[in-house]
Formats: sequence, C-alpha cells, structure tokens
Amino acid sequence: MVIGDRLSSTYFTENKRMFHNTGNILVRKLVNSFFGGNITDIMTGYRAFSRMFVKSFPVLSKGFEIETEMTIHALDKNFTLASIPVGYRDRPDGSVSKLNTFADGFKVLRTIARLFRDYKPFQFFSIVSGIIFLIALLLLLPVLVEYYKTGLVPRIPTFIASCFMALFALQTFACGLILDTQSKKSRQNFEIQMNILESFVASKNESDKK
Repeated sequence: MVIGDRLSSTYFTENKRMFHNTGNILVRKLVNSFFGGNITDIMTGYRAFSRMFVKSFPVLSKGFEIETEMTIHALDKNFTLASIPVGYRDRPDGSVSKLNTFADGFKVLRTIARLFRDYKPFQFFSIVSGIIFLIALLLLLPVLVEYYKTGLVPRIPTFIASCFMALFALQTFACGLILDTQSKKSRQNFEIQMNILESFVASKNESDKK
C-alpha cells in the first residue's frame, strides 16, 4: 500500500482547523505505538493498493475510520508500506467538509481500541487486567491495614469485592493469553494462504507468457 503523506509537506501550514491537526497527530502516535508502525499520515485518503491487499482486506468500517483500519490491517499482516509526500491545500471558501471533528474523531479512536483488542489481545487484556487488579489492591489495602492494627475485618463486603476483582483480573489475563494464541495462529494461516496465492498467480503469469 502506498500512502500519500500530507503531514510531511504542507498540511500544517495550509490546514486552518486546529483540532484536525491535533487529531491527526494523536491517531498517528496511537497507531504507531500500539502496532509497531512508522506511518507518518494515518488519516490520508490518498492511497494506492496492490491487488493482493484489496482482496485480503475485509471492509468493516463505513466512515472516516476506514483509513485507520486499512493501515492497521497492513501493519498486522506485514504488507509493504510506502509513504510519498504529497502537496496539500486547504479547502476553498464555501466548501464544507463532511468530517465531523469530534463525532468522527471519537469513532476513529474507538476503532483503534477495537482493533488493538482484536489484533493485540495479550497487550489489551493485560492492560485491562492490570487496571482491575490495581483497583482490587486499592480496595484491599485499608482492610489489611485495619486487620494488622486490630486483628478484625470490619469491612467484609469490601474484602469480598476486592477478592472477586482480583480473580476477575486473573481471568481477564488468562483470556488475553488464549486469544493471543488464536490471533497468532490466524496470522500464520493468513501468511500461508498469501504464499499459496502468490505462487498460483506467479505460475499463472508464467503460463500466460508461454
């Protein structure tokens, strides 16, 4: 996939919508951090695709979040990515953008979170598990302090709640491990299918030349 990179050229000098600049930077940092990429412009619509990419990409989004989904799909499936700087000019007077800064921006962030859960389940559920476990410790700490001081457990409901939350955190972590194994197997199957398809296309081209 070839990406027309606006942010490395004239975007920040031409674009007059401040929140769009902030949103582009935020999305770029989140995607590159979560998925190990180095993409300079995530939200650009200037893209060219190989036939292999088009046939393997499941279109699930309906709005502006599709650019994010295409980029994450390419990163996760190890497709070759190239960024080409392109010139950008702001909209002429009287032209109205279909992009709703906050509504569509929220959809993009929600898409990143959903795909992070689907493509990186171990990391996602580890974070969720850690947050739940931390809350359980914060609830349990006053109970333990009171127990060491008096030998009594006056906050039994708090104690029970913290224990159940700790168990839930452990279950969440285990779910992340299981889903991560499935995700790796799915990625391996995808690679095998792509290799078979590439071999078939190559042999067909050779046959056509003869």
